[in-house]
Amino acid sequence: MPRLIVPNGTKCLLSSSHLSPNSWRLSRQFHNVSKGILRQPRSPVSATTTTASLGFPKSRHMIPVSSSTSQREAHTIDSPSSATIPEPYSPPTSGILSHLPKSWVPYAELIRIDKPTGTYYLYFPCLFSTLMAAPLATPMATPLSVLGTATLFFAGALIMRGAGCSINDLWDRNLDPHVRRTRHRPLARGAITPFQALSYTGVQLLAGLGILLQFPTPCLFYGVPSLLFVASYPLAKRVTYYPQFVLGLTFSWGAIMGFPALGVDLLSNTSALSAAALLYASNVSWTVLYDMIYAHMDIKDDAKAGIKSIALKHDADTKKVLTGLAVVQIGLLGAAGMAAGAGPAFFVGSCGGAALALGWMIRRVNLKSVKDCWWWFVNGCWITGGTISFGLALDYLIRYNQDDKKDALED
Repeated sequence: MPRLIVPNGTKCLLSSSHLSPNSWRLSRQFHNVSKGILRQPRSPVSATTTTASLGFPKSRHMIPVSSSTSQREAHTIDSPSSATIPEPYSPPTSGILSHLPKSWVPYAELIRIDKPTGTYYLYFPCLFSTLMAAPLATPMATPLSVLGTATLFFAGALIMRGAGCSINDLWDRNLDPHVRRTRHRPLARGAITPFQALSYTGVQLLAGLGILLQFPTPCLFYGVPSLLFVASYPLAKRVTYYPQFVLGLTFSWGAIMGFPALGVDLLSNTSALSAAALLYASNVSWTVLYDMIYAHMDIKDDAKAGIKSIALKHDADTKKVLTGLAVVQIGLLGAAGMAAGAGPAFFVGSCGGAALALGWMIRRVNLKSVKDCWWWFVNGCWITGGTISFGLALDYLIRYNQDDKKDALED
């Protein structure tokens, strides 16, 4: 019979005080196993007697851990309520970050280059205002000029969103380690120093200024004041439950910029000024709406860390607040269209489409699920933003063709 191989020195954890006379042979058997000798006991020992005599814990004291549960999340017998051990930072193995040199990764993470949704949210108000302002320009802006302006705005949104993230993380470098979703950010985990992040932010702001200088000169005077909101948003999280409103003032600034970018003078054109102001207010409401859903992902950690948000303030009535914000957003959007002289394509496509998209999102989103909140935050950007853009673009093209035909008849 083959021998059972057991490392020499293996000890049997049996105490003589716990052994009954009938279990002496079992003790002897364990002793032989420790020497690598396999023998059968002369008299069998029942399972019940063995369990009792060995003093093993009863089954009700055993805590099973399924294979799908991480050992870091499993509670121990000694401390059933012990806290979960945070997972350590793991370098990216997929996506754009995995293809960058290791020394570049913290800086790319700082500007969230692997999470572009924030860039899209910053870009859509710029696109809205460009499409709404195009028919108001004199002469009416051509599709090529609209496309060029929209492209410049996207470059600016990409750079300035990264700068905003850097400023936010500099403010929050002592708070982020206490929030599950943010504890692995570069500053929070010490991958880069505050001075390095500050220097990098300066470079981004200079690049943003370079983009801004490509627009007509009035855009410079309209664009620079937005930096005050960029810098103040992280501070708002410490003093008010409505930092999303400050974020809305920041992210919606592009709703004004499209008008001077296409040569529309807001100070002399009352209709354009009204349209820009109403479009800006509509986008502020939209920003508060989607960021309230986003804030629900961190609601527990924010409460522990002392971070304020509208989600914490109105947790029990979130869907009612979201519905109210959606009504305000659509109402202001429609009013902006009326001021700009928009046609049926805008009211049906942009206003009607956005109302359906927002109503569907508010109804379906599960605010208690981090995964679901994230899905709607990411995809809601394209569903709502894309719908509004489509209606505006369609209205612009119809009016441009009508203007073209009118010029042809006059010639």
